[in-house]
Amino acid sequence: MTADHGPASPAVAAETPAALGPILFARYAYPPNSLGYCGPSDSGNLLEAAAGQGDAEALGRLAAHFEGAWPYLRLIAASSGIDDPLDARVVEAYWVGNELVEGVSPAALAASLSETFRQPAAQLLAPSVPAGSVAGVAQHSFHVFAVYPWLRMLRSGREGPPLEVLDRCRIRWGAVETVEGDTVTVTSKGLVFGDGHLSLGPERTERVRRSLDGVGPPLDLKPGDAVSLHWDWVCDRLAPPALGWLQRCTERNLVAVNAPSS
Repeated sequence: MTADHGPASPAVAAETPAALGPILFARYAYPPNSLGYCGPSDSGNLLEAAAGQGDAEALGRLAAHFEGAWPYLRLIAASSGIDDPLDARVVEAYWVGNELVEGVSPAALAASLSETFRQPAAQLLAPSVPAGSVAGVAQHSFHVFAVYPWLRMLRSGREGPPLEVLDRCRIRWGAVETVEGDTVTVTSKGLVFGDGHLSLGPERTERVRRSLDGVGPPLDLKPGDAVSLHWDWVCDRLAPPALGWLQRCTERNLVAVNAPSS
């Protein structure tokens, strides 16, 4: 794996490597789940799993009920010849990005969208998101930018909340400034919208969580660390290769949804 997951807690260290994928999934799935946006109402179990304290086998069953993420995990795994959609390499590819996303062809991505939503991909993405967006990468930002309705809302003139959701729902990166108890101050780049296009704006400072009453991913964060963020949570500390993949996948998916409609 390319991401640096920090020192393992005793609970994680006692697990087999097969448990690492479900734990990584929980780290990224917990923030929206806790807000009631994705998956079943089991956020407490997800948070414990993200901290390495949960039942990895039960979490694997739970992950299949995340209707947004699960089809992508299956697609990436199948395209890579990997049997387990919760293999840690597959989970990292979906949330952050790694070399496995390059194995998913535009045709396979379009077919997966059509199968999942029971309509042709071109109809699903049209009219305000170009059908050519299927040339994007099968990483989480593709689903946020191209499939969710928020960009279409922006392009129809609805400002404010849609842009905020797009920004918070994607996996974004930031640099740690300070760490205090359950919270972390980071600098990151937010999304901006203008002339019908999404892009990354200037850096801003934001305050996010790393734990809830001391329960959270076991990350020994320090100023200067690069981290991944989902909604208002730190999900992981990123080594340079993982940070590079997240930045490239985000940029490629922005290019895809900003392409002129055919």
